[in-house]
Amino acid sequence: MIKQETLAFITDVARNNNREWFAENKERYEVAKADVLSFVEQLIPRLAAVDPAFSIDTPAKKCLLRIYRDVRFSKNKDPYKNNFGISFNVKGNDIHGPGYYLHIQPGECFFAAGFWMPEAAILKKIREEIDYNATEFLDIINDKSFKSIYHLSKEDTLKNAPKGYETDHPQIEFLRLKSFIAIYPLKDEDFLKPGIVDKLKTAFESVYPFLLFLRKAVDQ
Repeated sequence: MIKQETLAFITDVARNNNREWFAENKERYEVAKADVLSFVEQLIPRLAAVDPAFSIDTPAKKCLLRIYRDVRFSKNKDPYKNNFGISFNVKGNDIHGPGYYLHIQPGECFFAAGFWMPEAAILKKIREEIDYNATEFLDIINDKSFKSIYHLSKEDTLKNAPKGYETDHPQIEFLRLKSFIAIYPLKDEDFLKPGIVDKLKTAFESVYPFLLFLRKAVDQ
């Protein structure tokens, strides 16, 4: 579980996103960071028990993303993120593959699993896998344990059918996707209860077949 003070710190960062305030509250940041790392340490063995490709020896600090924003090419010059992002990837820090992500941000918490914006060649493979093995894919995303927790993100979607597919293809709604992400919305209060660890372990189990399908597509 996460302490209320950790969520309060993130809220305050969003309200005071400047270096002067952060420097004055650096001790609060270190306490909040330690709290999140302790939480991640509880999740690592649960995820490793579900997904053998994720090492139980993964250090928590390798999963926690930096709170400092790279503003060099962004119009938003806020120096800090207003969330704690945790990336559980089976290849260390390699985000360019199927993986898991936990987002802790008051009012916008969620867990996600899948493949965000794969490069063109990989995207083509995923679409082909859905096309060739539609029954398997549909069985996974329509499974009761999956549907009761997740929805597929439609945020990154082509306006038209991708090259090589007709607009009336039976799976066109999935073939038009540019990212394949299963989203599990969470409430702030979920993180304040001890049951959050078991809740996320169940989420790991429910989404694992979806990750395996994506890995099979990518590795072929």
